[in-house]
Amino acid sequence: MPYDATSRLWPSAGEGYFRTRTLRAIRQRGPHCVSTVLAMLTDARPEDFQGRINTQDPASWSEALHVAGMKLAYCPTDARKLKHYMQELVRLDDLFTLSYYTSLDHDVILGEPNDRGWIVGSHIVILHRGVILDPASGSSEDALGHECGDYHTKRIFRVVPQNHPRGI
Repeated sequence: MPYDATSRLWPSAGEGYFRTRTLRAIRQRGPHCVSTVLAMLTDARPEDFQGRINTQDPASWSEALHVAGMKLAYCPTDARKLKHYMQELVRLDDLFTLSYYTSLDHDVILGEPNDRGWIVGSHIVILHRGVILDPASGSSEDALGHECGDYHTKRIFRVVPQNHPRGI
């Protein structure tokens, strides 16, 4: 297959898995954005995931979603700012997790880690049908106006049914 600088995030546009799902924003307590996002997706409590998942291992997040009949499927991305993906994501009109680096300094994001292995912080939010649910604020906001668009992409996953052939 030839090199494609504009690879789509998802191979087909017509699929929808969780368009009718109702999600409620929850405000995180402490540095627990991942467990709070998992709680929002499953109608559980953030504490139900703390100690069970590795915040730096999306495979553990995907496994934790199995209790709700879900899992995560990788979307091909690079370190561009999320605003470069947002229109396409909104057009897909479904359920995604968006992770991004919380620094605007390009040199920090692509820099060498410090002595403890730390590079820069990151955050995760939910995109559901054009609305961002942000655990930092516990609010819902239009995706095209949310500040996450100004930050560099770390990961994008689509939430799919647990039996979907694609996923981690």
